[in-house]
Amino acid sequence: MALALLINPRLSIFRKWCSVSAYPRATQGRYGTFALFCDNLLSCFNSKSTDGKVLFTTLVSTNLKLCGITFRHRRHIKRSHLADYEAKLTTAMSTNKYQDMSNSITNGISNGFGPKTPFLIGVAGGTASGKSTVCKRIMERLGQDDIEHSQRRVVCISQDAFYRPLNADETTKACKGMFNFDHPDAFDTELIVKALKQILEGKICKIPNYDFVTNSRLETITTIYPADVVLFEGILMFYHSEIRNFFHMKLFVDSDADTRLARRVMRDTRERGRNLEQILNQYTNLVKPAFEEFCLPTKKFADVIIPRGAENTVAIDLIVQHIRDLLRPGREPVEENVKRVRHNSDGIYKRPH
Repeated sequence: MALALLINPRLSIFRKWCSVSAYPRATQGRYGTFALFCDNLLSCFNSKSTDGKVLFTTLVSTNLKLCGITFRHRRHIKRSHLADYEAKLTTAMSTNKYQDMSNSITNGISNGFGPKTPFLIGVAGGTASGKSTVCKRIMERLGQDDIEHSQRRVVCISQDAFYRPLNADETTKACKGMFNFDHPDAFDTELIVKALKQILEGKICKIPNYDFVTNSRLETITTIYPADVVLFEGILMFYHSEIRNFFHMKLFVDSDADTRLARRVMRDTRERGRNLEQILNQYTNLVKPAFEEFCLPTKKFADVIIPRGAENTVAIDLIVQHIRDLLRPGREPVEENVKRVRHNSDGIYKRPH
């Protein structure tokens, strides 16, 4: 069944040479069937037909080579036979430019059918709950924080970059701390959806930069390059179902209200030049009610809840390990337009494992 999911069953050459039913027999340790599969794989590579070349490219691109199959079933196959076929495939792949037969590749990655769909992780939580810090810790544990942006396999995007432009009256209110930046209408939802679609399509995405001192967008932009895993954090990432459904995994960072208020006071006074009275008035009249009305109810959509934010190193380690599993060679690509079966989630994309 695993082979059937990775190879287009309509390929006539595949039906002719190696039926899907032959693969389970191979996994049961029947060396003759397994050897036939390996011979057919080599025949596909040397075939002059387009179907044969596409089949071989699909197998190689998804890392379903001989070694990928036999690691799980090594105990059923003689070591001498295993080495023999590994040598044959290695020789064939090193002496022929199989890369030239691949489909279009985005950022050097292909799953045999075009650009690979990245794994999207949504990170939500109240203001100053530690969302950005959690994402930062994940990036650090994965060794992705010091890598050139265009070369990163894991990237992080903040919903704060998608605040919509304010009109004159709204700008005046914002300067007085009377504009509600924690309301869903404060964000450019259409731009977020557009960016998520571009990311899932493996395209380069450009997002705006926001200045919290002037409460306006800057003229500069940030370029997001195709990656294997994308972290998208923000207070209302799960509020709109259209956005929520994009994510393959949803995390909710849950921190104590007093802790969040203390962090917000320190952040806004140091980084955004605001006075204490304005911060407290804004929090009491706008931020706290918005959290209870719009943010907290979305906690039920989370697959994983992280109490205490970045202080919860156990939770972060588990998430990091899961991402490492996603990044390992040979994982199956994410299939689009397949509804997942999960208790708390309602996404439209299937998890890649």
